[in-house]
Amino acid sequence: MFPNPNPPPTLPPDPVQPVPPSEPRQRAPLAPAALAAVLAGLSMLGPFSIDAYLPAFPAIQSSLKATPLQVQQSLSAYMAAFALMVLWHGALSDAFGRRNVILVGLVAFALGTIGCAAAHSVEYLWFFRIVQGLSAGAGVVVGRAIIRDLYADAAAARLLSLVTMIFSIAPAVAPILGGLIVTAFDWRTIFLALLIYTVLLFIVCYRRLPETLPPAQRQPFNPRFLLHSYASVLGSPPFLLKSGVVAFNFAGLFICITSAPEALPSQLGLGPHQFGWLFIPAVSGIFLGALAANRIVGRISFARQIGLGFACLIAAASVNVAYHLWLPPALPWSMLPLFVYTFGMSVVAPAATLLALDLFPHIRGTAASCQSFASTLLGAVVAGVVAPLVSHSLLLIAIGQLLFAVTSLALWLTARLYRRMLSAHPVQHS
Repeated sequence: MFPNPNPPPTLPPDPVQPVPPSEPRQRAPLAPAALAAVLAGLSMLGPFSIDAYLPAFPAIQSSLKATPLQVQQSLSAYMAAFALMVLWHGALSDAFGRRNVILVGLVAFALGTIGCAAAHSVEYLWFFRIVQGLSAGAGVVVGRAIIRDLYADAAAARLLSLVTMIFSIAPAVAPILGGLIVTAFDWRTIFLALLIYTVLLFIVCYRRLPETLPPAQRQPFNPRFLLHSYASVLGSPPFLLKSGVVAFNFAGLFICITSAPEALPSQLGLGPHQFGWLFIPAVSGIFLGALAANRIVGRISFARQIGLGFACLIAAASVNVAYHLWLPPALPWSMLPLFVYTFGMSVVAPAATLLALDLFPHIRGTAASCQSFASTLLGAVVAGVVAPLVSHSLLLIAIGQLLFAVTSLALWLTARLYRRMLSAHPVQHS
């Protein structure tokens, strides 16, 4: 691992202490459960932005006189913009404060959402989806830094898994609500509903979200320091390997989600209001996996927790491939392996996330940005390149999921081997 140019970490302020005089006066800090609910609400912007409008693809195509590929590219544009901007949300929060970045991000997201609802051509939809993508990641990136500002080790892992449990409601509810809205009204109403949610979230964050990074602990926002920080993070093999673990596991889920608009109708004969067949098993697995992670954290090592998660991931993906090799697609069997896959994914994610963030405790926001960038960039590639190639076949989707899971496992094993090599041949590392 490359030498760390950052100064030694300082202990975060006690969350119950008053905010320094130089900061605007804040209300009393939220209890852990309430903080988890707010951070989960911020994280839900992503799945609401993606999953809610998937059932409306045919309606958007008809309304804007666009091709299926053009409508699919509205998702790719969002994901690419999201991936680009998550590199900066964390660095901005390291320099200007966590709360400020979240509030500005919510305002920008609301403006983009208004534009999507008013779009009269697919090109305008692309543009405003880019605006949404540039701002939607602030909550999820900065939220991780907030958790790590306030809590350490097992306590941080518990809160992160609690956020995941609450957040998991969104991927289940979003496509069902989207299908109902587009059936009863039209696709523009989906974005209007998202706008209402964003405004309510802004009000809650403005009134209750604490600032966890006082001015004395903020970092300069200048090109030299930023280059130094990003070079340190992105030049760290352990960070890249551990971030890749989360990214490739997520890609195994995302290939199913982004292929759904074509695969579910053509392979299983499902309509827009029946997307729950995909999302309910997936979200149930995410919720129960996060619950399991919340219960076992602190009782076993992070390494063993990750190993248990991978056992579920690989088993589920392998069974999924075997089923579609020998039998035709059918409900519920084509969807059940996804429950076990997402269960394992949620067991792995909190531990792997914290292990990566803890490599750079003094610039957690920047590290969280780089970590989110890896997941989102890979998601954009899956949505724009992989999903169109495999969405006509559930077997190909299952094979893709297995390949992503196996790649993630290989990265984790490589990270452990790299650590052993450093222990056997110690040199000066950060």
